[in-house]
Amino acid sequence: MQAQQITKHTIKDIYALPDGQRAELIDGDMYMMSPPSRIHQRLVSELNILIGTHIKSNHGECEVYPAPFAVFLNADSHTYVEPDLSVICDKSKLDDRGCNGAPDWVIEIVSPSSQRMDCLVKLLKYRDAGVREYWIVNPEKQTVMTYFFEDEEDSAQFAFTDDVPVHIYDGWSVNIAELLK
Repeated sequence: MQAQQITKHTIKDIYALPDGQRAELIDGDMYMMSPPSRIHQRLVSELNILIGTHIKSNHGECEVYPAPFAVFLNADSHTYVEPDLSVICDKSKLDDRGCNGAPDWVIEIVSPSSQRMDCLVKLLKYRDAGVREYWIVNPEKQTVMTYFFEDEEDSAQFAFTDDVPVHIYDGWSVNIAELLK
């Protein structure tokens, strides 16, 4: 009996997708992405503006990029993700294709179809790649799960009405409910 050969996808396969079709690649496995909901897009837009304004008003070095924005987490051709929001503080990681390496802060807006991916697969992948802070925003449950991977790892869950501390920016917090007013 012959062993079945498993084909692993590469970044070339991502770029070969038809226009308008989006996918992510984790360890050679391709995950197709469905179109986001209106609330998903509103949250991405509002968070992008808020974070960008905070960075500029504090003369920060970081840059924020909303999806679709290519993040090549590993130094290989088998992992490619498009976080909903990526905050990159090391500009040497940026080029015309996207971010080469781990962003400092990643935010994913979870949907019922992406919950397993965002809460399990990406959580471990982001931590292992060197992401410093990871938020999972769940509009359905109105919760924000935060993970901080520096020094002592920490995680916490917040309601949309809570002030959610941003670990990479001391003394700053985000209230999701206020953004949606």
